[in-house]
Amino acid sequence: MKLKRFNPGNIRVRGGGGGGFPGGRGGGIGCGTIVIAAIAYFLFGADPMQTIGVVESVQDATGGNQVTQSSDPTEVCESGPYALEACNALASLNETWEPEFRAAGIRFEQPLLTLYSGSVNSGCGAASSAMGPFYCPADQGIYLDTSFYNTMERRMGAGGDFARYYVMAHEYGHHIQHLTGVAGQIRSAQQQNRRNANELQVRMELQADCYAGVWAGKNRNLIEPGDMEEGLRAASAIGDDTLQRQAGQRVNPESFTHGTSRQRMEALRLGMNSSNDSVCDRYMEFR
Repeated sequence: MKLKRFNPGNIRVRGGGGGGFPGGRGGGIGCGTIVIAAIAYFLFGADPMQTIGVVESVQDATGGNQVTQSSDPTEVCESGPYALEACNALASLNETWEPEFRAAGIRFEQPLLTLYSGSVNSGCGAASSAMGPFYCPADQGIYLDTSFYNTMERRMGAGGDFARYYVMAHEYGHHIQHLTGVAGQIRSAQQQNRRNANELQVRMELQADCYAGVWAGKNRNLIEPGDMEEGLRAASAIGDDTLQRQAGQRVNPESFTHGTSRQRMEALRLGMNSSNDSVCDRYMEFR
């Protein structure tokens, strides 16, 4: 995908590298249920519902990446090729979604992208790279240890730039849900009906996948041959059923939190084909 280079003045980004988060830990808001946590559970044996608040030094076999602790966008974004990709994607996502919010009369705020290595303190608490990429509503932050992309490619067969953009766009989808109030409604519904908590979480994750597809669809002119296949391959690789099978476990639909491979592919494809975020509302039709 031929994304243009980021404009330092149009993104919010910082290097984490295990440093503390300005302003503390955000009052313990539970961000663990929003992460792409199934990956961490089945690849690293971590319980995503318990990992927030416990810093682990778990990295990819490559040794992770080194990220400059800085708030200067150019310095952080030029710390490595994956960092640059992430910043370019963030800029494109901002440019794509801000006009949509303006047209809908909803206040838009850019998320803060934190690129870190190994461990980090977020507004939701301490986290490690074992968590995988995640979104924290307490500080409206997307957190990414780019060594995760090596895990995607080498252990899951989900390589390619568009696969990496899909991860960023999915987390950005959670930011959209936070700004529109959908995330808060889901949290409230889960607390009121814990029996359906996983089903509600799956709906939210699939909607984020759909939003990722909408972003791609709205930038179809930048799509290159093979991009969509890379994205769909990545969506399939991180389906709950596929991850359970790869971990040598019995497929247990009741434990799903992100959706099956088929569901995730369908959600991403739906967004890409429509280029209209309203189609993603179908995942919240229970309301």
